Amino acid sequence: MSPPESAGRRIPFWAAAVACGAAIGLGGFTFHYADGTSYLSSKSESCANCHVMQGHYDAWVKSSHGRFAVCNDCHAPDDFVGKWYCKSRNGFFHSLAFTTQRFDEPIRIVDYNRGVVEANCRRCHADFVHPIDLATPIDRAHPVDPGSTSISETGDREDFSADVTDSETVGCIRCHGGVGHPVR
Repeated sequence: MSPPESAGRRIPFWAAAVACGAAIGLGGFTFHYADGTSYLSSKSESCANCHVMQGHYDAWVKSSHGRFAVCNDCHAPDDFVGKWYCKSRNGFFHSLAFTTQRFDEPIRIVDYNRGVVEANCRRCHADFVHPIDLATPIDRAHPVDPGSTSISETGDREDFSADVTDSETVGCIRCHGGVGHPVR
């Protein structure tokens, strides 16, 4: 029995070259259209390339952090590998979300990025935070109840129980969530 006629058929080289060229061209156009190279810098203006971030950027410019920190100082790890992992991870998921239009508006921070921000708060403000952590672990008589909420600076109800870390300290952004860019 002989194999089907299409089993030995190969894609012609020119067709593969056209398909690869089209993919590279489309990817390059999309990268250029989205101003992709701007994300390789540490310029905070690039964070406002997407309309959903414009309010956050405008609020950051007016905030106390706007004079002393760029977006990467809070939203990317301090080490080289961590920073580029975070930027590539966020770039992929942000482009996916914006391309498919599957994102919350107002935009909300995910757990991974919440951890990055928390670590950077503690790193920059270590002189203040470390003594507080040593002196005031979570009050066991009045613990943060799972699911407890409060009204944030943006008027949204926020679940504070997620801000309690394994080391039993209270998360910075539990109380100071709007410090960097309070959007009203």
